[in-house]
Amino acid sequence: MHFFAYPQEMSPSSWNHKAAAPPSSAAAPELDVISLGRRVRHLRKAAGLTLDDLSAAVGTAPSQLSLIENGKREPKLGLLQQLAAALNVGIDQLLGSEPPNRRAALEIELERYQRSPIYESLNLPKIRISSRLPMDVLESMVGLQHELERKLNEQIATPEEARRANGELRAMMRERNNYFPEYEAEAQKVLASVGHTTGPLSQHVIADIAAHLGFSLHHVGDLPHSTRSVTDLKNHRIYLTQNQRTDHDPRSVLLQALGHYVLGHQTPRNYGDFLMQRVATNYFAAALMLPEKATVEFLQKAKQAKEIAVEDIRDAFAVSYETAAHRFTNLATQHLDIRTHFQKTHQSGIIFKAYENDGVTFPQDHTGAIEGQPSCKQWTSRVVFDVPDKFRAYCQYTDTPAGTYWCTARTERSANGEFSLSVGVPYAHVKWFRGRDTTERSKSTCPDENCCKRPPAELASEWAGNAWPSARAHSHLLAAMPPGAFPGVDETEVYSFLQTHSGS
Repeated sequence: MHFFAYPQEMSPSSWNHKAAAPPSSAAAPELDVISLGRRVRHLRKAAGLTLDDLSAAVGTAPSQLSLIENGKREPKLGLLQQLAAALNVGIDQLLGSEPPNRRAALEIELERYQRSPIYESLNLPKIRISSRLPMDVLESMVGLQHELERKLNEQIATPEEARRANGELRAMMRERNNYFPEYEAEAQKVLASVGHTTGPLSQHVIADIAAHLGFSLHHVGDLPHSTRSVTDLKNHRIYLTQNQRTDHDPRSVLLQALGHYVLGHQTPRNYGDFLMQRVATNYFAAALMLPEKATVEFLQKAKQAKEIAVEDIRDAFAVSYETAAHRFTNLATQHLDIRTHFQKTHQSGIIFKAYENDGVTFPQDHTGAIEGQPSCKQWTSRVVFDVPDKFRAYCQYTDTPAGTYWCTARTERSANGEFSLSVGVPYAHVKWFRGRDTTERSKSTCPDENCCKRPPAELASEWAGNAWPSARAHSHLLAAMPPGAFPGVDETEVYSFLQTHSGS
């Protein structure tokens, strides 16, 4: 497997693409030596002259003319004038911006590309550009350059690749009802190897799982800041933080790290691969902490009693509410014939995570991505923030253009603020859930902008043109999507960390 052992062909560098900075107009060269050189060569050959012939005409060594033709030397004004006279053209024609023909244009473009930081970062040999280089090779090399630059620009200039990958992943999860039997099977094999069948997965059992898979565990105080864990495949070690103040269940972090190994993940080829691997390891970890057989039996009993509640799943298996909610979505349709949806929404109203296979209409952009979109203010996931009783789950019916949905939600605090975690079902399935007797009801007409995106008419008439807010700057809106196979992870920092600890 290639996890943290990077294939040479994966990207311009192991993780991080090195983008070429746009040239500054102030620092731009006065003369395009590459274009000039190709034009001199074209005019010389058109005149039937050899390098020696032109050398004799202008009084300059053939080797110096060869450097000029290859764009490696800038001629002085006097020599330019001599070259123009010898080639029987004007200075303006010699310095023209348009290449003389298609081949010259391709040669110029390929030469410029081979001198760029992007090409340098690939550590590939340079192609010698000469008249003997076939035209189809030139076309192919320049075409590859355009495609590489397009992909890099897409990643660097905008998070659109991330949004598109999210949309494609969400469609796949919906098609499979968020149930992945292959991950369930792998989790069951691991649990069987240590004899665990049901109940909370203790730290002791997890340590047995790691040992069974051949890994030793090391808690350190200097884990790279951009990581939650680091796996040393050379020495079969997994490094975890000593810091107990974390938003992530330490058991889940370790099990996800083991998941990459068990599931045989390779280095992600793109952001879509990275997201799919994250879904896979999250699923694998949840399938270990809430084994399929035991969890389904628990849910089926709750369904028979018409008392399904996410908090009961949480308490029975000693996991977080979010993990319990995710696991419910994995098993609800496959084993209970219940269609459902899930939201993790920030207090600002922005959806961080979402899943649905019950027809609910989530907001989404043109790529199909839900994450990053504002949730309707009338939905349970937004209303719950204003509920004074934070101890009990908040339940609400919401009438929407797609039908009536019942949702249950709780809020949790993290280092990034307060989030709501909401699980919902269509009205036809609410009979199986505790909290179905709620009298709370709301109406949402989103995506109609009059629902919650526009202020009420009386407020608008009072304040339109009389308000000027100072907006809070969100730096992530301006930042490029973190580049590399593992977005945002500092390769040097991770390798230095492993080097430091390899002898301990």
